[in-house]
Amino acid sequence: MPLPEVLRNRDFTLYWSGVVLSQIGTRGTVAANLYHVYALTDSIAWTGLVGAGQAVALILLSPLGGALADRYDRRRLLQWAQAVSLVVAVGLTAVTFAGVVEAWHVVLSVLFTTAAATFDQPARQALIPAIVGKKHIGEAIALLNPSREVAVLAGPLLAGVLIAVAGPGLMYAVDAVTYAALIVVLVFVRVPRLEPKGAAAGSIFGSIAEGARYVVRRPLITSLMALDLSATVLSAYRVLLPALAADVLLVGPTGYGLLSSAPSAGALLATYTIFKVVKDSERQGRVLLGATFLYGIAAIGLAQSPVIWLAVGAALLLGAFDAMATTIRHAAVQIDTPDEIRGRVTAFYQMSSRGGPAVGDLAMGAFASLVGPVAALTVGGFGPMLVALGFASRPNRVRDYRGVDDEPEQPVEPVAPPDARPVAGETRRSG
Repeated sequence: MPLPEVLRNRDFTLYWSGVVLSQIGTRGTVAANLYHVYALTDSIAWTGLVGAGQAVALILLSPLGGALADRYDRRRLLQWAQAVSLVVAVGLTAVTFAGVVEAWHVVLSVLFTTAAATFDQPARQALIPAIVGKKHIGEAIALLNPSREVAVLAGPLLAGVLIAVAGPGLMYAVDAVTYAALIVVLVFVRVPRLEPKGAAAGSIFGSIAEGARYVVRRPLITSLMALDLSATVLSAYRVLLPALAADVLLVGPTGYGLLSSAPSAGALLATYTIFKVVKDSERQGRVLLGATFLYGIAAIGLAQSPVIWLAVGAALLLGAFDAMATTIRHAAVQIDTPDEIRGRVTAFYQMSSRGGPAVGDLAMGAFASLVGPVAALTVGGFGPMLVALGFASRPNRVRDYRGVDDEPEQPVEPVAPPDARPVAGETRRSG
């Protein structure tokens, strides 16, 4: 197969490599955080507070992060966010190795790291179209999302090994190194200069409001957010993995690392199929709904697996279906959004794509503390199945979505407020 054109882009390839490296540390630390809190407290409910820390930061700070991503140099903003996360990782490493760490220290570190990531993620996502151009957005995300699963695969595996060798502190130290590496890589990535337009150049609150108006007036984006939440909130499996590994499957930290990494392995195995679908298929909406439905089935399979290898098989399928659905959703949002407002729209979207799993961890942790991890995930698996069937049963923007050439059926009002005057020579964006 010839090398995809997007991989001939030197800046994209460099950026892509740095993101994957950084994600190895981030994903390993997330796995270590969950295991660490469970080991310190022996409580699924306490483990769910890791998700609560993420949710608080995402909900409160995401709109501000998006506004700044449309106002300032996105590369510099990403570097500063990585620097804050670096400091947090070093601090958590220190208290862990000193033997004075408590569960609330871990939850607080998650809160600060996620706060930094709320500024990181809008800038990170918005950099992709700026580097590769609109024509290659779908291909870039189709490569970036599954290939990032290398990190999600390697991170938890690495965490499992490092926890077994020297405890969570070693994983936190490795995380700090990967943050430093991405800061250096970004020095060499060339990104076209962003000129703030409209409300992005005015007040912060006006800029945030413009982004919110755009999202509300785009039925495709709001529907994708709802579909995303159905899977990430109702079928939040990540928070249950420590309990499934320790108390149900009886496989210890190494088995936990394997189970945590299996969804990423499934995503990697599906990479070629995902790339072809995003590049060539004109039925992406139907594929998205099918993948969401099958995600729910895989979640139930994971919950009901009596042995580790069946659980790993279900987790492989879970990751493959999740990667397919996630790639189509993310590409659709980026394609549907003009560059000057992309950071803010990405920020609002990440409130569902990243806030959903965080809220799901909290809700699933509380539910599982009452009924147990197996029953909780079994019930939760029916959520995305029912939502996907609801979208598939009638004509709508999601079911009929076709990809990069898709155009909304109904024109949408311009983003600017009603009293805004058009700029000379500016054309109105419809659809």
